[in-house]
Amino acid sequence: MTVKVAIAQIDSIVGDLAGNRAKIVDFSRRAAAQGADIVLTPELSLVGYPPEDLLLRQAFYAKTAEALAALASDLAPLAGLHVVVGHPLLRDGMRYNAASVLVAGAVLATYCKHELPNNDVFDEKRYFSPGDAPLVFSVKGTAFGINICEDTWYAHAPARAKAAGAQVLLVPNGSPYHMNKQDKRLEVMRENVSAQGLALVYANLVGGQDELIFDGNSFVLDANGGICAQLAHCEEALQLIEFVAGEPQSGHVANALALEAQVYQALVLGVRDYVGKNGFPGVIIGMSGGVDSALTLAIAVDALGAERVRTVMMPSKYTAEISLLDSREMIGRLGVRYDEIPIHACFDAFRATLAAEFAGLAEDATEENIQARIRGTILMALSNKRGAIVLTTGNKSEMAVGYCTLYGDMAGGFAVIKDIAKTLVYRLCDYRNTLSDVIPRRILTRAPSAELRPDQTDQDSLPPYEILDAIMQMYMEQNLSIADILAAGYSQDDVERITRLIKINEYKRRQAPVGIRITHRAFGRDWRYPITSRFRE
Repeated sequence: MTVKVAIAQIDSIVGDLAGNRAKIVDFSRRAAAQGADIVLTPELSLVGYPPEDLLLRQAFYAKTAEALAALASDLAPLAGLHVVVGHPLLRDGMRYNAASVLVAGAVLATYCKHELPNNDVFDEKRYFSPGDAPLVFSVKGTAFGINICEDTWYAHAPARAKAAGAQVLLVPNGSPYHMNKQDKRLEVMRENVSAQGLALVYANLVGGQDELIFDGNSFVLDANGGICAQLAHCEEALQLIEFVAGEPQSGHVANALALEAQVYQALVLGVRDYVGKNGFPGVIIGMSGGVDSALTLAIAVDALGAERVRTVMMPSKYTAEISLLDSREMIGRLGVRYDEIPIHACFDAFRATLAAEFAGLAEDATEENIQARIRGTILMALSNKRGAIVLTTGNKSEMAVGYCTLYGDMAGGFAVIKDIAKTLVYRLCDYRNTLSDVIPRRILTRAPSAELRPDQTDQDSLPPYEILDAIMQMYMEQNLSIADILAAGYSQDDVERITRLIKINEYKRRQAPVGIRITHRAFGRDWRYPITSRFRE
């Protein structure tokens, strides 16, 4: 007999129980209209993922229980439809990451997650106790088991489901994106689920939650590990798959995207959801005529539309005329609001105020930082007055080595490209221009510069970005030793300098705004180094 399973790849909002409930009902009704027997939603779909320390509040569980009961009642008219919904559960004083099967207005059964991840961005052992019982239910003669996300990254829970009679494994997921993550998911599912002879339906969350991006890319595998269906990247979606005697039939497989397209779409989603879910009317971006602000602007316009984006150019006496021309040209191509607010008078006033303190001392980075802080103050003043959030434009390479100014270019509410290495910034700009030519070519070909002193370029202070990025990625993302990096052929001076800068600039990064994570190790939740430390490798 044929069973139709619908994957509801939805964008839940953390704590929005009413909104998430309404979305689950909407997707379930649409699925039922297409003949679905089962609807599978992502991990903790009713409350959003990850709820973090909301999970320590008793009221959160009480409200969740009310919402779950109301959801079951909402779905009751959809006769025979089984809806798998993720939610936290408080039972006998223990907290669980659970998924319940709702049918006919009631909870048929509840499964509690077995494996609790406590690495990278995950700290579920802080909140939950593990379950250990399988859950298998039958629909039209086919036996469906449930595992939740991390359960399938080991063989134990799938094996328990198999032993309990499951033919198909339903897997709600809150699996965050990083580059090449989908390949790893497929590899692990084949190793731990397909190897058991189980077909699999993998429903992943989509959307931005603070620094995390959930990319969707839900999929269905047959018992041999073959892909029968795959949903879109970074978009909500609903897709039905037919199962005949427990075997999935072929469905739509979304086209694979090039890496730059994947990352760019993730950044757009991250900006759209952070701004939208937090209720900001729009964004403000400080333009420089450089590549980082150009990429940030393109992402913001693609995420929000030109009408919700404002740009401000704040030239000093060191700002090159071509920086102004290039910024104006890009603004013209995108049609966003643009203002120029010179900072000469403010800078002169600061220097006059500090003249006695600085008497007899040569100009240095102090004066450069004052300019950056003037710009940060102007942007934050506009933000305060208008309510729009400031998007910062610093990239991962700069953040790694401290080539940024506290309370200056780091001032703002959301750091769009803080996990994007400088070399990837250029690749993303090139990709965006394949969609439409919005970033002037000269921005991509001229030497990058902070323009805080005469004839300045980034390479006055830093090694070439190709070298900086490679060393940063080996040391910070791959966790290689200094000896390993030297063995890869990089000079001792460059390796020691860059790794030292990474360590001593932790204090700056701790004060940076939250930003989008697209690598498997980003500064922030993934990177927890002490500020005060005398350890040297």
